[in-house]
Amino acid sequence: MPESWNASSNSLEVRAAGIIVPVVFFLIFLLGTVGNGLVLAVLLRNGQVKYNTTNLFILNLAMADLCFIICCVPFQATIYTLDGWLFGPFACKAVHFLIYLTMYASSFTLAAVSVDRYLAIRYPLKSRDLRTSRNAAVAIIVIWTLSLLFAGPYLSYYQIVHYHGLPICVPIWEDQRRKILDILTFVFGYLLPVVVVSLAYARTIKISESRKAKCKVTKMIVAVAIIFCLCWLPHHLVILCFWFGYFPFNRATYACRLASHCLSYANSCLNPIIYALISKHFRKKFKQVFTCLLFQNKSRKKKRAGNKVHVTNVANNAAGVYGGNTEVTQIQEENARCCQGVAHTLEFKDLNLPLEVNQIN
Repeated sequence: MPESWNASSNSLEVRAAGIIVPVVFFLIFLLGTVGNGLVLAVLLRNGQVKYNTTNLFILNLAMADLCFIICCVPFQATIYTLDGWLFGPFACKAVHFLIYLTMYASSFTLAAVSVDRYLAIRYPLKSRDLRTSRNAAVAIIVIWTLSLLFAGPYLSYYQIVHYHGLPICVPIWEDQRRKILDILTFVFGYLLPVVVVSLAYARTIKISESRKAKCKVTKMIVAVAIIFCLCWLPHHLVILCFWFGYFPFNRATYACRLASHCLSYANSCLNPIIYALISKHFRKKFKQVFTCLLFQNKSRKKKRAGNKVHVTNVANNAAGVYGGNTEVTQIQEENARCCQGVAHTLEFKDLNLPLEVNQIN
């Protein structure tokens, strides 16, 4: 982000942002951590994730989302609450590098998912030899390798400088180099993935219109793609307007910057919500994971209580030992049946939803 933006407003807007934006970031962090954590839990509990290419891509997207939320959002939220950057030069470089690393990984994975779904619907039999878990793993490795290459320049893009005695983390490249890098980021991190996704899903929708079984899956992946485009479009428009258009520093542009920040960050927590709203199958698996986790927690409490009773009975009456052990055994058997039932029912035959990207400049 251009360095001069940091000094564009210093009155009521800044004070309001210091309260509102951290609250928004906290909600994004909370929803994104829980939501993407549930996605990982559901997929990892399902044994078919090893043999389903779409689920492998979804798993990779959820991991990129979760990495961004945990490693980047908390640090970025402090920009609006603290006077300066207090985490040192390493964190200054690492946080922004991870922002773009996860952005590229997510956008490339999104494009891969769209192609995977197109092949699955357009060539359901012929594509079986191509759509294997091994090839999906190779594609994921290529995705992260390319993401490292594209995000690498951001290790030197940001640096700690002192402004009125306060350390701040800002871009230090000259304007021309920054402009080139921002354009490349827009083209390879947003424009090309959106083009690939749009072409693949447009073709997929035409094919799936005659296949009712694929209708819900198509609606879901289209909804995720649309949300991604809408969340990231304002961010890139602000950057392009700054470099190529008219972007004065006033209250309106300051509000636009904050809105584009929050909207692009929010994309990292919206995908699990989309899955839950559109997919009845996914809602069912969420509930099963929640039920199992809650049951396990209650089981541990009952087990600890049973152990206390067991120790007391050993000291006082040998007959009480067997009663205590019977209670604990029944709890363990019920818990095992619960988790076993979840494992058997987690089948992702219709769970083919692409996730999206999350980063901010």
